[in-house]
Amino acid sequence: MIDAYEDPGTPDHRSGARYLWWLVTRQPGRCAAGAMFGSVWMVLLAATPYLMSRAIDDGLEPGDMSALAAWSGALFAVGAFNAWLGTMRHRTMTRVRMDANFRTVKVVVGQAVRLGASLSRQMGAGEVVTIGVGDVQTISQSLTVVGPGIGAVVAYLVIAVMLVSISPAIAVVVLLGIPVIVLLVGPLLGRLQGSETEYRERQGVLTARIGDLAGGLRVLGGLGGKDLVADAFRRDSQRLREQGYRVGAVTSWVQALGIGLPTLFLVVVTWMAARLAARGDITVGQLVSVYGFVAMLVRPVSFWVECGYQISRGVVCARRVVRFLRLEPMPDTGTLDAPAEPSALYDPESGVRILPGRLTALVAERPADATTILDRLARYTPSDATWGEVRLDEIALPRIREHILLADHESDLFADTLQGMIQPFGGAGLCRHAAPPRGATSHERPAPDHGEQPATRTALHTAAAEDIVQALPQGLDTPMDAQARNLSGGQRQRIRLARALLTDPDILLGVEPTSALDAHTEAKVAARLREAREGRTTVVTTTSPLVLDHTDTVHYLVDGKVAATGTHHALLDTTPGYRALVARDTEEVTR
Repeated sequence: MIDAYEDPGTPDHRSGARYLWWLVTRQPGRCAAGAMFGSVWMVLLAATPYLMSRAIDDGLEPGDMSALAAWSGALFAVGAFNAWLGTMRHRTMTRVRMDANFRTVKVVVGQAVRLGASLSRQMGAGEVVTIGVGDVQTISQSLTVVGPGIGAVVAYLVIAVMLVSISPAIAVVVLLGIPVIVLLVGPLLGRLQGSETEYRERQGVLTARIGDLAGGLRVLGGLGGKDLVADAFRRDSQRLREQGYRVGAVTSWVQALGIGLPTLFLVVVTWMAARLAARGDITVGQLVSVYGFVAMLVRPVSFWVECGYQISRGVVCARRVVRFLRLEPMPDTGTLDAPAEPSALYDPESGVRILPGRLTALVAERPADATTILDRLARYTPSDATWGEVRLDEIALPRIREHILLADHESDLFADTLQGMIQPFGGAGLCRHAAPPRGATSHERPAPDHGEQPATRTALHTAAAEDIVQALPQGLDTPMDAQARNLSGGQRQRIRLARALLTDPDILLGVEPTSALDAHTEAKVAARLREAREGRTTVVTTTSPLVLDHTDTVHYLVDGKVAATGTHHALLDTTPGYRALVARDTEEVTR
């Protein structure tokens, strides 16, 4: 089975079916073993009616107890051996499925990392979640055909040969009848693919909406829009439920025909064999064996129908994975190195110029405008932005990531200890991007900073987060939930800020770093941030006067454009729109 650190290989993303075949070829030995165990196991199931017929004809009917005992012993031995084979078959196929599951997970996660910031612009979060939660499991389950599916084909051929020796007429009926049964189910499998595809797409949309609701529920409550969004969600979920009923209807017919048609076929063949036995054309033992053979054929046919059903669903899910794997990150056309000296960042679209070594604030009537500017300055969206008079898209992306860090106030916090959560390279926590310290390449990442080392203490102090560590039972070694759900919103924001500061970038771009903090804590963070980043380029988006009071330069933005630039106090005196925007925060603080 694939190791956690093993390269999963290069997937075949030409089609869903080719991707499934690629999963098989990545573990040929195990798949061959599963096919062998499945074939021998099913053939020995077919051998059971033959042994019973011999026990009847050679032992029971003539009264030969020694022959009866011998054939009965053989029947017991075959049954015991087949029980062991069944265990090995199931164990091997479980490993096949698990390998396919883990390999697909690694491929999907690797692609998500490769896409980076461009992922959210090419595929919705709900689609990605649906792939990771549902599609991966369905794909791995579809590989069942490797074992029981091949075994069913082999058993079918063996039984056909055995029936020829008993009655050619019955053998012809079996050889022609079973494929007809499978063909009758075929059109339903095609219909199932279409229904399943539509269901998965709607499920992805609804999953994305659930994530949006969870993240914005507090805002919706404040705006009074919960009822409106709830009604829309209710309609979407009802449509998904109706589509699920359609998928379930087709699935029920597939499964019913997979069991019902072989059973009806068993009745017909048994009636033919009974007529032959009544005329004396076959013995009683042969009649029993024919019944046993055909009854046993119900299982291979059921396997075929089940495998067809699983493959049909697997192809649908594999298509979604393949579509995800075909996505390409933003092309990196840059070849130049980063500026050797501290240089200004400039965004022509908005007119924002960030001077090196200064603490700059972007104040916007619409906070999203300021965030968009930071995205351009960090080269997360295409733009004409420059760094030191050189276009950002002409500088190699790894060089930009080494020096410029965009710290989002809603960036992910992955489950780990608190130490691992804030350590840029020693744990699972990540900013929008985590850059190596100044002067280090991406291959010279520092070792995990276990224990409260000076750098960690400084970052926690600057973010006013020491009290968080002190309140936790094991300090920095306390296990944290995913997204740090065992902390409050303000505590999570301070942890994100500490993580960004510990990365120590040349240029730090912070999105609303203090928006969830109380006034007292926000004032401490603002003062400490200025001191800690003295002489380093730092940009924050904010409308808080407590933070703005410590900045060197403020850009006031209207409709995404610079309307005024100056110090906080100068803009208060000269710009009415700016004063109206930030005075609201002042009034709230003084209450």
